[in-house]
Amino acid sequence: MNGKMHSETGTFSSDGMRAEILNPFVHKLELENTYEKIRTAIFTVILLPFRVVVILYLIVTAWFLACIGLYGLSEADLRKEPMKGWRRSLKPLICFIGKMSYLAGGMAITIRGRQASRKEAPILVVAPHSSFLDSCIVYATRMSSVIVRKESMDNYVGKLINYTQPVYVWRDDPNSRQNTIKEIIERATSKEDWPQILIFPEGTCTNRSCLITFKPGGFYPGVPVQPVTIRYPNARDTVTWTWEGPGALKLLWLTLTQVHSSCEIEFLPVYYPSEEERRDPKLYARNVRDVMAKALGVPVLDYTYDDCRMIARAKQLGIPSAPAIREVSELRAQLGLERSNLEMHLVAQGLAGKSRWLTRDEFAQRLGVPPNVHLHRLYDIFQQSSNGLVYFPDYLLAAAFLSLQHAPATQLLAKAFKLYDSSGTGRVSMANFEELASRCLGLPQEEAHHVFRQCDLDDKRYVTYDEFIDFAEKKTEFSFLFASDSHHKPKTQ
Repeated sequence: MNGKMHSETGTFSSDGMRAEILNPFVHKLELENTYEKIRTAIFTVILLPFRVVVILYLIVTAWFLACIGLYGLSEADLRKEPMKGWRRSLKPLICFIGKMSYLAGGMAITIRGRQASRKEAPILVVAPHSSFLDSCIVYATRMSSVIVRKESMDNYVGKLINYTQPVYVWRDDPNSRQNTIKEIIERATSKEDWPQILIFPEGTCTNRSCLITFKPGGFYPGVPVQPVTIRYPNARDTVTWTWEGPGALKLLWLTLTQVHSSCEIEFLPVYYPSEEERRDPKLYARNVRDVMAKALGVPVLDYTYDDCRMIARAKQLGIPSAPAIREVSELRAQLGLERSNLEMHLVAQGLAGKSRWLTRDEFAQRLGVPPNVHLHRLYDIFQQSSNGLVYFPDYLLAAAFLSLQHAPATQLLAKAFKLYDSSGTGRVSMANFEELASRCLGLPQEEAHHVFRQCDLDDKRYVTYDEFIDFAEKKTEFSFLFASDSHHKPKTQ
């Protein structure tokens, strides 16, 4: 991508290097002033109930029509052949009602470009994926077939989704990925008049600051695809639903209490793959992503769904700077720290008798790396606003998490006991336990204090790692520590 591209959370320079690494999984939304709070409160009383009633009426109507259209059809029938006759003729009506439900909520959907026919492009590639409200694309594309987890069909909306004749993903099936790709290929290359397949290749929601890695599943058939972009050009972003940010109910509430909001859907020209792209689905996916990023005016970033899971895990454990843990991983790689194993050596030694609060130069010296731009950025992530210094145990715990992210959480906890044990005796005081519990168990101070008291029934005023594990094994609230632990608890090293 040529020239400079900017976003709210980072930048790309002309040579493609990031001046600041984006975090596409964070979205912050707050009512900033008294006027907005008063207006939202008023609309919550006078506008929200009316909109909810109308939307529910329209959704129930669409659901009822879907039930009629699906009457007499089994799941096997839906996967065997495309709908025909009167069943198919109900789709335009359901799509119209679906669009009206968005309009009733104050959201106008604008469509640009022309949707290609199935013959031109059997697959529609949609990005960025940033909200549950992106489901409007199903109505805008005349009920294209979506890819959906089978277990999510056992609910009220399942009938509407089933009416698209979706491609099912079976979470409990170890061959689910291969079977899904196989069905996508069969649908996309079929001579029958199936609906177009609609794919969100990012696989998770982002904040639209960039396009993350596209999963290659929808590109395996090697057929032409039509890229489709979604924008929400609103003054206040009340739709973005990411791993860190407002929940679905809050977003829905704030969206429905806006006077007006917009969604723009643009159909880009059909992308015809080269022979090389047909042979390499990952290359095909990357090239389509580049085209869509250029149309959106945003950079691309090689983040994946696995990165989302890593961030969510870090947040669950309370790891310091969890939202930026992917960036920390990348910076460590650029500094050569992942290969040196120095950090894990420092963790094993412990920090008893050593300075824990470090300046920028001391941080670089302790890690044995030059004070370059990557080191400065790493320091900034962990820098405390209260004193401008880095608390070194916090950084080492984050590094240990990255090194042990596929290991049982108990192994990481053992390292935390090492890092936050200021005495170096293996006996953690209440103050030290509160510190490590907030950073490795996600516990608030008051709860950590209560847990310490329960572990220290003899009033020794300290707790060891093994004592805490013996206690945690009996408590359901700590079951996540042992979820993937197939071995017995590790002893403190």
